[in-house]
Amino acid sequence: MTVAEMLSTGNQPQRTCIGCRKKGPRSQLLRLVAEGSGSTAVLVDERRRMAGRGAWLHPSASCLALAIKRRAFGRALEGATGTAAVEHRITSGPNVDAAPVAATPTVQPESGSEI
Repeated sequence: MTVAEMLSTGNQPQRTCIGCRKKGPRSQLLRLVAEGSGSTAVLVDERRRMAGRGAWLHPSASCLALAIKRRAFGRALEGATGTAAVEHRITSGPNVDAAPVAATPTVQPESGSEI
């Protein structure tokens, strides 16, 4: 890591991507967790607060493809292999749940025209 990279990341914790195996600041990677209760699904932990062991992945299609090819999900999250939620999150962007709200301009009457 260069001095410039250290200054730009500050004191942020470093995590390793399970796809490309490169380290990066925690804020630039997605945290993934196994759903649990017998399921093999992998979930994206947007708030980074879900219980259980986490794995980290760059939010890029290339890192996702590498992680699937290397079977990294099953090793990092003990048998979890269902990556549909992760694939959906990466292909559709960060704000999937937030529907775009059409901004309607608020028109206020001119002074003296209120009747």
